[in-house]
Amino acid sequence: MAADKDPLKKLRIAALIAALVGAVFSITLMFLTGQNPPLIVVVGFIVWVLAPWTVLALANLVSTRWTRTTRVALYAVTFVIAIASLAIYAYDVARPPQATRAFWWVAVPPASVLLTILVVGTAALISPRQPAPTN
Repeated sequence: MAADKDPLKKLRIAALIAALVGAVFSITLMFLTGQNPPLIVVVGFIVWVLAPWTVLALANLVSTRWTRTTRVALYAVTFVIAIASLAIYAYDVARPPQATRAFWWVAVPPASVLLTILVVGTAALISPRQPAPTN
């Protein structure tokens, strides 16, 4: 009955799955761009593109003691980033190749991290100071 104690458990699991799917499909779409850069550039882009997903996963791991409002904000921003980033990356892959193709792959990860910090930080500031119950 531990699941009954935390009504956000299913939402948390769904957010973790969204982050995992977002990470896997982001990297998959990156390889579908048809570019053939040097290996060091590929490794750099993999790390760069996975950065927001790593931030979201780590935040999820430490969020169990956060307030309900802050956790809901984290889960919501995870879904938004998963949908938005995959839509942007898919759009980039689907359009004809251009010299500026790397723009979205460079811009989306820091924008995603910034959005996460703004949303979760704002939620933490406005939420009641009482910590959420632990499992």
